Amino acid sequence: MIVKTLDDVLGTEHEVKGGNWTSRRLLLKDAGMGFSMHDTLIHTGTETLIWYQNHLEAVYCIAGKGEIEVLPNGPTYAIEPGTLYALDGHEKHLLRAEQEMRMICVFNPPLSGLEVHDENGVYPAPSAE
Repeated sequence: MIVKTLDDVLGTEHEVKGGNWTSRRLLLKDAGMGFSMHDTLIHTGTETLIWYQNHLEAVYCIAGKGEIEVLPNGPTYAIEPGTLYALDGHEKHLLRAEQEMRMICVFNPPLSGLEVHDENGVYPAPSAE
């Protein structure tokens, strides 16, 4: 059994900060669960290009307000507490935060922990380890 709190992650290498977001990585590839789970903050007033070409992601908003715009031509969906979206088609998108959003994110395949977006909003393909 794995038991962990957010406090176990804060201030460690598993609290990964990008320019527009902070990802507190609670459950990673090394846990052997087949997915990873993250408590992520999307900072107020930001717009982030994301395109998970190598991962599927499901996101559940628990606080804040924003929107997700599917690229290149929409649609755009409002995000608020209680909203879930799943990128089941590797959709390229813009994530905008009107208010700081707190999101619970699940990735398959799981992240190893230190990934950050490249210039195209992509996380690297998982290694075969």
